Amino acid sequence: MKNIATLTLSKVNIKTLLIDSGALAFIYFVPALSHLLALPVYFIEPMRLMLIISIAHTSKRNSYIIAATLPLFSFLISAHPNPVKMLLITGELLLNVWLYYYILQKSGKVFVSMISGIVISKAAYYFVKFALLSALVLSGSLVSTPIFIQVITTLIFSGYLFLVLRKKSELAS
Repeated sequence: MKNIATLTLSKVNIKTLLIDSGALAFIYFVPALSHLLALPVYFIEPMRLMLIISIAHTSKRNSYIIAATLPLFSFLISAHPNPVKMLLITGELLLNVWLYYYILQKSGKVFVSMISGIVISKAAYYFVKFALLSALVLSGSLVSTPIFIQVITTLIFSGYLFLVLRKKSELAS
C-alpha cells in the first residue's frame, strides 16, 4: 500500500514538474516567438494560459506558485514587464486563482468560477492600472490587448478548464 501511495505521489510530482518547466520555458520564449512569428503572442495571455493549465492539471498550491512566480521569472529573463507592472500582473493572477477556488467552493461550477475569476481579476487589474497611469507611476495605454480578444481568450480558458475537469470527475466516478 505504501508503494502505491509513493508511486502516485511521484507521478503527481513529475507531472507538476513537467508542467511548471513547460510554463517557464513558454514564458521564456514568448518574446522570441513574437518576433519569429511576427505576431503579438502576448494577445493570448501566456501567463494566464499557463495558470489555467496549472489549475487544470496540478494542485491549488502549485497554481498559486505559478501565479506568483511567472511574472517575476519573465521580468528576470527579459526585463519585461517593468517592476510595477510585474507586481500588478502578479496580483491579478493571484486574485484569479483565489477567486476561482473561492467561487468554485460556493457554486461547484467550474466554468462559472473561472470566467468570474478572470473577469473580476481583470477588472481589478484595470482599476489599479488606471490609478497607476493617473498617478504617472506607469506609462502607456490602459488596454493593450483588444477587449474582443480578451473576451475570446476568457471563454476559451474557462471552457478548457470546464472540459478537462469535467472529464476528470467523470473518470473518478
